[in-house]
Amino acid sequence: MIQRLTLPLRLRMHHRAGDKMGEMDLLYISTVGARSGERRTAPVARFDDGDGAWLVVASAGGQAQHPAWYLNVVAHPQDVEAEVSGVRHRVVPEQLAGAERAEAWRAITARVPGFASYEAKTDRPIPVLRLRSAGIVDGASADR
Repeated sequence: MIQRLTLPLRLRMHHRAGDKMGEMDLLYISTVGARSGERRTAPVARFDDGDGAWLVVASAGGQAQHPAWYLNVVAHPQDVEAEVSGVRHRVVPEQLAGAERAEAWRAITARVPGFASYEAKTDRPIPVLRLRSAGIVDGASADR
């Protein structure tokens, strides 16, 4: 049985736009709520890491607090899924640190310079995560 993901209107609109927002490619990260235990889905900018994985940034536009999806990833890293081009993957999240994070951040801000301004807006370190596919989820794709 193919499992379908029912998406809110704002996510369906991104799908109709070709999984893009402006010039950025999107990924739909699905997590289990840190407190609620409910599955949540959020669109985030994705950057291919050149090794078959995707990089995502927990910037929250430079706000003082991490985005909820990131807190959910930290609380339940074993329950993270990502939809890319209509295909849902179980993913293994890895938080980048040190030189690896710095190199990824340079590549991300070179592609989308607006991300660089987020660091100046906040005192918190902005997490960069690598999401590696651990397999397709039941061959499922989201409603389009």
